[in-house]
Amino acid sequence: MSIKFFRARGGHHCVMTTADRRHIATWLLACAGLVYAMVVVGGVTRLTHSGLSMVEWQPLVGALPPLSEAHWQELFAKYRETPEFRLVNHAMDLEGFKSIFWWEYFHRLLGRTIGLVFFLPFALFLVKNKIDKPLFLKLSFIFVLGALQGALGWYMVKSGLVDDPRVSHFRLTAHLGVALAIFAAELWVALDLLFERNFSPRGRLETLIPVVVFLMALSGGMVAGLRAGSAYSTFPLMNGYVVPPETLMLDPWWMNFLYNMAAVQLVHRSFFWLLATLIPLAWWRSRGTVQGNVLLGVFILQASLGISTLLLRVPVALAACHQAGAVLLFAASLWAAHGGARAAAPEYAAAAAA
Repeated sequence: MSIKFFRARGGHHCVMTTADRRHIATWLLACAGLVYAMVVVGGVTRLTHSGLSMVEWQPLVGALPPLSEAHWQELFAKYRETPEFRLVNHAMDLEGFKSIFWWEYFHRLLGRTIGLVFFLPFALFLVKNKIDKPLFLKLSFIFVLGALQGALGWYMVKSGLVDDPRVSHFRLTAHLGVALAIFAAELWVALDLLFERNFSPRGRLETLIPVVVFLMALSGGMVAGLRAGSAYSTFPLMNGYVVPPETLMLDPWWMNFLYNMAAVQLVHRSFFWLLATLIPLAWWRSRGTVQGNVLLGVFILQASLGISTLLLRVPVALAACHQAGAVLLFAASLWAAHGGARAAAPEYAAAAAA
């Protein structure tokens, strides 16, 4: 879907109507909802250690599940050759394999579904000349991110099909980061189509918060990848310390923030405390608005889920809810940031307009 084809359809002369903008925004919000579901299913896949159950990447022909006992046996035989089976799941039978296979299968199937739900309406809107050039470039960028995400997912899985049957926490975090970037882009473009941005100087704090939430989510990916969530299961202190003495035990010092569970979890908690300051402040400055109230409410929910997950040593259901809450918080922060003066309290909006 090239610029040349876009020009051939006359897209650079397209004048989008209000109905066009609403229809495209609705489609993008649906796509963002599917990405949200993808992140949640991906979290459960990781928490149940199901991600290495499918040892092949078949983006086109791998959509059908096993349909016969012989096919199940074939897939299980391939899994038994992996280091994860030999070193971790050597006692697993076929039924146990099926239980982890289905999570990874649905995760990949959802990825294929997201690709189709994005590409087919995109092509249809383009053929019908409903997309102007600036929007075409934005949507093309999202499409490229989606293709990158599929390849990155397999690149992550490959890192666990080696002697150490654990996926790289760097690749896991990158995989999560691209998913969040796709989600943010779809949501932001949809909001742009539905509402006019009108930022005020008082909106700068709201613009900063999504960046901090994104960084906190990435640090959460590092915590998950290193399985550092249960290493320090006390709050607000970390096993009795504000900063555990082993935080900088690796040399050089910067390696701690890549491989040391204490340092990685400390970074994650530091982002939490930063948000615990910024979000109530943003709510106070924009009090009386729906966006501000939603942002504060979702943050309180997410904080409760995070602390509970920590204290209970990362139970699967609660940890999955915590990951789901992180994406909701990201969405709420983007909504608040997009509003600008529209999201501010009436007296602030009047001052900005003046």
